[in-house]
Amino acid sequence: MMKRLLVVLIALLTGNVHAQDSPKRELRAVWIATVENIDWPTTRNKSAQEQQEEYVKMLDHFQELGMNAIIMQVRPTADTFYPSSYEPWSAYLTGAQGRQPNTYYNPLTFLIQEAKKRGLEFHAWFNPYRASNSKDFIPHAEHPLVTNPEWFVHYGGKWYYDPGIPAAREFVFKSILETVKHYDLDAVHFDDYFYPYKVPNEDFPDSLSYKVYGQDYDHIDDWRRQNVDTFVEELGQRIKEEKPFVKFGISPFGVWRNKDMDEMGSDTKAGVTNYDDLYADVLKWLREGWIDYITPQLYWQIGFERAEYKTLVDWWSEHTYGRHLYIGQGVYRLGQDGWKEPLEVQNQINYNRENPKVNGSMYFSAKTFVNDQGGLNSKIKDVYPNKALVPTMPWIESESPAAPILDEITGSQGEGITLNWRDGLPYSNAYYAVYRVEGSEEQLDLENSANIIAIVQRSAYGDQHWTDGSAEKRTNYTYQITALDRLHNESEPSNAVQIRTRGRRGSIRLR
Repeated sequence: MMKRLLVVLIALLTGNVHAQDSPKRELRAVWIATVENIDWPTTRNKSAQEQQEEYVKMLDHFQELGMNAIIMQVRPTADTFYPSSYEPWSAYLTGAQGRQPNTYYNPLTFLIQEAKKRGLEFHAWFNPYRASNSKDFIPHAEHPLVTNPEWFVHYGGKWYYDPGIPAAREFVFKSILETVKHYDLDAVHFDDYFYPYKVPNEDFPDSLSYKVYGQDYDHIDDWRRQNVDTFVEELGQRIKEEKPFVKFGISPFGVWRNKDMDEMGSDTKAGVTNYDDLYADVLKWLREGWIDYITPQLYWQIGFERAEYKTLVDWWSEHTYGRHLYIGQGVYRLGQDGWKEPLEVQNQINYNRENPKVNGSMYFSAKTFVNDQGGLNSKIKDVYPNKALVPTMPWIESESPAAPILDEITGSQGEGITLNWRDGLPYSNAYYAVYRVEGSEEQLDLENSANIIAIVQRSAYGDQHWTDGSAEKRTNYTYQITALDRLHNESEPSNAVQIRTRGRRGSIRLR
């Protein structure tokens, strides 16, 4: 306690007071859409090597911007970016549905490994019911639409699994759960496509399945909502049974219900709502604890009359029921009507941070950053000057790792200062946070994100090490290291080591 008070006093005297404009814990994620080659791969005719190079370059960019997670679309239209026992290879990956990569590799294994190397959580993004995305769709011979046509309906020129058919639901469960079982996912993620958005003058053609399976429901809308509820509840349970640490999150349309339809609804006038049009009772999923996080797509600007950004941030924050709330940020709209305010992005993020129930953001989508649309990259650097750890989820059972032991700090001219440490026991370490302050241990505030100088992934080979290439000459530094598990629970800090650098870069003297 005395040490903490001393840190605060020093901060006040030196003006080094860190406000929550750069919190230590905050999800910072980017959606990478593969449907229609929106983000990756950017064309369907790229070689395996070109696909990999494009992806790695994208991840390096996100890491430089301070992101700590990606949301990767791996099953866009009942086809996959991995070898599947249930559905064919995606045409968006190889140019033709059912065709494997020209130089064979497992894209999902590669995508996960490269993300983990850079300290990025990997959320596998699935579209549960969509089976096609164009009117000229011709399915591969092994596509479920060919092998089990009775599971599908045609609506708005596209094909969908009928959510009301139990056998179809079970098939989709298995197609998702095979990835949970066989791949190192951090989360399973859905966006807003449950029942599809309504098409004018066309009814969703599920009257037959309603007649067969919906006899206990007086109204088809109630039955449809129950179908989605059943899907979300059961999938969440089965994910946790397979791997308790894998999170389950959903990114719904930004309005649950308007207030004029339900007194619990938001003060909005949205033309579409989750509950009434998409049959997604999102609040029920949160209230029942079926999902770990919610990311409403608040793609409207501050001040938009029908669905005002701040109004919706406040509303969702009042209905989290103890789960994490991330905000879906519509940065793809930069430069469009309503998004011409130069500080719109910064203003939205700063408003989010004023609310303690908002745990971070997800950005749609990757190409907006790659193309630096509207000068987005500099805007993000403004709000993300420091690194951030992913927020913890205390309802997922885990124990914090033991503190590591900082054994040695060495320096050599021109190479920087190398820290060597080992794990405390018992360990469940996935990565480490390296803290550095210019000064003594009393000045090293571990809650100040500015003091996180590096996030280092755990090596499976022997002792751990990292080299600080940014240390200045003739300067006093203090270092400490913490260990974090895959759910981002942090250990107590290691022993602190103070050094003074000499006149040559990398030359040090221990104090």
